[in-house]
Amino acid sequence: MAQYIADRRDIEFVLHEQFDVGQLSDHERFGEFNRKTMDLIVSEARNLSVKEVLPTNAIGDRKGCEYVNGDVNVPAEFHKIWNLFRDGEWIAMTEKPEWGGQGMPHSLSVAATEYLNGANMAMFMYVALTHGAANLIEAFGTKKQKNLFLKNMYSGKWTGTMLLTEPNAGSDVGALETSARKNDDGTYSITGNKIFISGGENDFAENIVHPVLARIEGAPAGTRGISLFLVPKFRVKDDGSIGEFNDVVCTGIEHKMGIHGNCTCSLALGGKGQCVGTLLGDENKGMKAMFQMMNEARLYCGVQGLSLASSSYMNAQNYAKGRIQGPNLMTMLDKSAPGVPIVQHPDVRRQLMNMKVYVEGIRSLLYYVAYLTDLENVSKDLQEKERLQGIIDVLIPVAKGYVTDKAFEVCSHGVQVYGGYGFIEEYPQAQLLRDARITMLYEGTNGIQAMDLLGRKLGMKKGKPVMDLMMEIRKTIDQAKSNDALKDLGLDLEGALEKFGEVSMHMGRTAMSAQVMSAFAFAHPFLEVTGDVVMAWMLLWRALIASQKVESKKKDRVFYIGQMKSAEFFIESILPITLGKMNAILKTSQAAVDIPEEAFIS
Repeated sequence: MAQYIADRRDIEFVLHEQFDVGQLSDHERFGEFNRKTMDLIVSEARNLSVKEVLPTNAIGDRKGCEYVNGDVNVPAEFHKIWNLFRDGEWIAMTEKPEWGGQGMPHSLSVAATEYLNGANMAMFMYVALTHGAANLIEAFGTKKQKNLFLKNMYSGKWTGTMLLTEPNAGSDVGALETSARKNDDGTYSITGNKIFISGGENDFAENIVHPVLARIEGAPAGTRGISLFLVPKFRVKDDGSIGEFNDVVCTGIEHKMGIHGNCTCSLALGGKGQCVGTLLGDENKGMKAMFQMMNEARLYCGVQGLSLASSSYMNAQNYAKGRIQGPNLMTMLDKSAPGVPIVQHPDVRRQLMNMKVYVEGIRSLLYYVAYLTDLENVSKDLQEKERLQGIIDVLIPVAKGYVTDKAFEVCSHGVQVYGGYGFIEEYPQAQLLRDARITMLYEGTNGIQAMDLLGRKLGMKKGKPVMDLMMEIRKTIDQAKSNDALKDLGLDLEGALEKFGEVSMHMGRTAMSAQVMSAFAFAHPFLEVTGDVVMAWMLLWRALIASQKVESKKKDRVFYIGQMKSAEFFIESILPITLGKMNAILKTSQAAVDIPEEAFIS
């Protein structure tokens, strides 16, 4: 059966019509990435994904990974794909050429990743984790560490991952027990156990490089005393050659709901007292360094959600156009009326519209965050760089938490559109739903993303980044209000934005009051309404562009009408629900906080 990943026309719309990323080539840093080059890269990512990677997705899900006496074998079909990723230099798309990267804009890499991840999320996680680990070394490593590790990792000769979670230290990272004892030669002996380590052991490469969070003996308790160490599976000699085994032992892999093709490992460090690491960055500054990788990983989680939701939507709309069931509602009293494709049934159209608006809005949001990163990288104005980074910081918990919540909902709709067939594993929708669920959990659960938005981002720099974001939204609203076709939608979003400002001030005050527990009980609803306002903004922005082209671009007229209908559907059908949620937040009911714990037990 045919399977799909993403709408190429919509990707082009976001890249070139909404954000005009080709203008980045005006800057020396991205000089070689004009529109033609960008389109060629997206085409190459799409071709590789559809022709080579996608056929391995169901195979990897069915086979899973195999644990044998400390070794992990990934599905055999994945090895060819890993080599294709290596040969195509897809592991280090945005990194500096001096270390083996392609140096492309982040907004372009997100477009490529949407295809590559959507084709096989479990497989592409090995790429993303290797990239993230190497990125830490590039940012915080010594010259020696960079020379020994970077090119080998960015080239895919070695893989990488992140060792953070422990049996007693999941979301509470400060409770970790892994210890580091300084040796006379400046290295550290590492001892501890890590769990839920994606890609922690695999048979892709001759070495696996682990950034590890641990506490140096005598360091302060909590997160203040955490340091980051570089711990390879095999020690690396000064000449770059592989040395002896470094006492990093895989003790098992998890059997999971989804992402079966990616091994989730338990690792024992220093069980024989022979695990040695080198400090990465400064002592007791490990969390600060790790947050760089985590922020990158959180945006990548959003891209994971987008790619799965997009695949589910593309599959569902194609299925709905071909699945014949029942007569059209307008002819149902005619016993001789023929069956019609289910896309003609109003409830199916409602579900497809729900899928459409979130996929489109999420795509614009994630590409926007990446584009802001590109603009920050080329800007020479320190105040502008700070403004851009502030908006990025506010949007990261939305791009991870809100996006993956909604992506899972989209995948659930994707199962529903297929009916009973959606529940059967031989069709793609069930796997997409299962794979999507983990994105709401790892790299900080979505509840933690909500707490980050409320507890850190809302009041950051006296609220300036949030105000900067609201000013950007208002620019689109002002344009819409002067557009006859979109004026009413602009006024509706304006009302929601004003209400959001009221809610934000209320939440900020409440979080600093005696009702702090109640405020954080509403952190996730606050994340949700923030995301809804941002979605409405992105869709209205899209509609503005479409309204200016719908009559002149005959070839794409239906596409542009679709953009305007997306904004209309979201703002008229979903945003009113958001206003109700805002009213609930303003009430800040204490029921969830005041209920006795015993009342949760039947």
